[in-house]
Amino acid sequence: MLKKIFSVTKNNYYKIITILGVKIKCKLKNSSNLCQNFEYKLCKYMSEDKYPEYLKDWFYNCTGEELNLENPKTFNEKMQWLKLYDSTPLKTRLADKYLVREWVKEKIGEEYLIPLLGVWEKFDDIDFDKLPEKFVLKANHGCGWNIIVKDKNKLDKVVAKQKFDEWMHTNFAFISGLELHYKNIKPLIIAEEYIESVDKSAIDYKFLCFNGKPELCWVSNKFGDIQERSFYNMNWEMKDIQLIEKGKEQAKIPVEKPNNLDEMINIARKLSQGFVQVRVDIYKLNDGTLKFGEMTFSSASGASKWSSNEIDIKLGSLIDLTKIKN
Repeated sequence: MLKKIFSVTKNNYYKIITILGVKIKCKLKNSSNLCQNFEYKLCKYMSEDKYPEYLKDWFYNCTGEELNLENPKTFNEKMQWLKLYDSTPLKTRLADKYLVREWVKEKIGEEYLIPLLGVWEKFDDIDFDKLPEKFVLKANHGCGWNIIVKDKNKLDKVVAKQKFDEWMHTNFAFISGLELHYKNIKPLIIAEEYIESVDKSAIDYKFLCFNGKPELCWVSNKFGDIQERSFYNMNWEMKDIQLIEKGKEQAKIPVEKPNNLDEMINIARKLSQGFVQVRVDIYKLNDGTLKFGEMTFSSASGASKWSSNEIDIKLGSLIDLTKIKN
């Protein structure tokens, strides 16, 4: 039986955080940020030899399942193995929202990139007078660290600075399950052109690629505040695959096959070469043009809630770890 490094339990009133055998009891309303802060610092200063044991604890807390790192079978288990043992410098480069742009330019062409407006090391360096009325600010070294600016004159720069100052001093690798390929990214702030259809109505095509071959397309479609998901093979046949996540719904009606599906598949194939598993995200704008979104090596940090264990196992069978181990 593992000695737990980090675990969380709760009742109706309290959350019990256990770190290295020490129990910390706190009220639920105060526990979320406290728990996250403890866990972040634990991961940041933990010795690397403790990573596998910690990850098993983290995985069980997230999924309720035991993690088999010695003989991983499922998609989620193999994702954990890859996070620990295959977080390469190339993955770090491609997880960097700034450096990945050069890779995309080399592989498929600059026309697929959303135009870059600027890059800075800290918020105070941004010259807002030189930016257009609409733009998107992003931290390059994490996920979800974005501020969409639709009217520059209404931007609360004090609040924005507080957010970016915090993000710039946070290592995303230690936030949720040791996504170690983020660890050595140099934090930067980038500004990209605001594209209304990406923000509101563009369909996001997420290609799940294995050994450089796109196998499934996960479609994320926005309808106001509602987001629908569905999965298709490369012949655009809807598959009985579901991801369970609060606020996201399974599409009941198939999404129409895009007229430039072959172009998308070709993009995903070129960008995924050399990786046993990667997700390549592509936006289709309202005018039909395609834009690169991102390359994701550990979607949901490998703790996705699939609708059945069979799906998790089947997707896991597509990840050939022997190509790395050997």
